[in-house]
Amino acid sequence: MTTHPNSSVEFFIVGFSDAPNAHVPLFFFFLLVYMLTITGNLILILLIISNPKLKTPMYFFLCNLSALDIVYTSVTCPKLINIFVTNNGRISYVGCIIQLFFFMAFWNTEYFLLTAMSYDRYVAICKPLYYTVIMNWRLCISTAAGTWIGGMLGSIALTTVTALATYRPINRLNHFFCDIKALEKLAMGDTTSIRDAIFAHGLIFVMSSFIFILITYIYIIASILKIRSRKGKSKAFSTCASHLTVVSFFYVLLFDLYFRPKVSISLNEVKVLTVFIVYIIPLLNPIIYSFRNKDVKNALKSVIKKKMSE
Repeated sequence: MTTHPNSSVEFFIVGFSDAPNAHVPLFFFFLLVYMLTITGNLILILLIISNPKLKTPMYFFLCNLSALDIVYTSVTCPKLINIFVTNNGRISYVGCIIQLFFFMAFWNTEYFLLTAMSYDRYVAICKPLYYTVIMNWRLCISTAAGTWIGGMLGSIALTTVTALATYRPINRLNHFFCDIKALEKLAMGDTTSIRDAIFAHGLIFVMSSFIFILITYIYIIASILKIRSRKGKSKAFSTCASHLTVVSFFYVLLFDLYFRPKVSISLNEVKVLTVFIVYIIPLLNPIIYSFRNKDVKNALKSVIKKKMSE
């Protein structure tokens, strides 16, 4: 029986080894970020599930986003924390491919989920009289399921072409997780198939979702501007302000990372931008949706008052 050419391949994740004096503070930083991300998103999920007033399509999708942020960060952060503790970035070929698959799957899901949330806000503001009819629970559940399944399916192509490439027995992976572009640089021979897959992924997932969100917000802003009263405009805008903040933050960082000329961005800048996209945004999501949302704040206050009165 012939063995797979990559069966004995190993990768050594460089991480932040170029700053050895910062390993201890970086360990505590990422540990704190990971713990706060898990805690914040779990609290938001429990608030939405336990409060009847939050059982609406908007909060249903927000609950999915919080669950996604938990599993999304859990794909890479525990391994990174372990590297700081053990000072050993070794990961097997199979382990690296598995990490890549789930990272890309959940990243794809985030694109789809943010797009679904923008459509929900579009219907709420542009077609308020038909909101309950259009955004029925059957559509919400099937859409949410589709975002997760679509994310998984979209990851298969990228993971497969990357896994089929040939690598040297020992590889120094200059990133803090198994990033597809870092793996493409390590692949031996022709890597056209990987580059083509990355390009197709960018068109199908990144650009299509961005264009859809952009169009929905053009309609949303146009509808808000038609509202005559200042109070009405403020109320309408407040319903989508949190989502718009998260989307803007996400895509500004993403475009800066992937569309800035390669000669003007260093590897350290790539890592820092990736940290913001992969770890800081999932940390901030529950904070943004809590502080900018009256319903969530009221639900949190009622839980605190209830616990204090016991």
